[in-house]
Amino acid sequence: MSADGLPPLRDVIERHGLAAKKSLGQNFLLDLNLTGKIARAAGDLTRHTVIEVGPGPGGLTRALLLHGARKVVAIERDERCLAALAEISAHYPGRLEVIAGDALKADFSALADDKPVRIVANLPYNIGTELLIRWLTVPQWPPFYESMTLMFQREVAERIVARVGNDAYGRLGILAGWRTEAKIAFDVPPQAFTPPPKVTSSVVHLIPRAAPLPADVRKLGRVTEAAFGQRRKMLRQSLKSLGGERLLEAMHIDPTRRAETLSIEEFVRLANAV
Repeated sequence: MSADGLPPLRDVIERHGLAAKKSLGQNFLLDLNLTGKIARAAGDLTRHTVIEVGPGPGGLTRALLLHGARKVVAIERDERCLAALAEISAHYPGRLEVIAGDALKADFSALADDKPVRIVANLPYNIGTELLIRWLTVPQWPPFYESMTLMFQREVAERIVARVGNDAYGRLGILAGWRTEAKIAFDVPPQAFTPPPKVTSSVVHLIPRAAPLPADVRKLGRVTEAAFGQRRKMLRQSLKSLGGERLLEAMHIDPTRRAETLSIEEFVRLANAV
């Protein structure tokens, strides 16, 4: 038995025949020390509803419950994993709600049940970035969550925390830096997973800013998409469809600059002028 009185995860995976599916972006995290470390990185969860996406056989789910999460709402698309999650639910009566379905179709703000929310997840690789962008661009701000503690491939994590002038700086860094304080908490080696991915992963912790610079989310999305869609080109070229040189000169921004040299504040000014 493990520390939580449930069978070891390897036994659970074997008993339920849960080989990770590449098509679902699955890499199961089996190291209990690491799942505990992720749960602790999310802070004190005793008052919180924790939303988890892609729990798989429930390694992180178990750590969140063991570390005192008031309630975990886990969204799982892979029906093969539901029986294993049901066993965890039975072990922690009333504290785990499993939703069978696609996280990209979920209404996350409706899952909050009037309690403070934290999002904690080892996100499936194939939908992680898309989900993060959705959470960063929710219309209501402050958002429905108090913080996000999320696992990504290291390369994606570096893009999330990148600042102006950094090679990894782009749309993701601007959206994350505009609305949150984002930092890499720690790295996770490939051998912690089954099957081991080819790359190192990182846990990123994001806390919403109380008052980000005012901007229209959709316009900022359009400006950053256009600017970084052709990042090697001068802004007068990459932003041509949005007003190009005229727009840039009105904002006193040199049209020969490139996207990675603009600060978040400058991108917000451009978005507000579009």
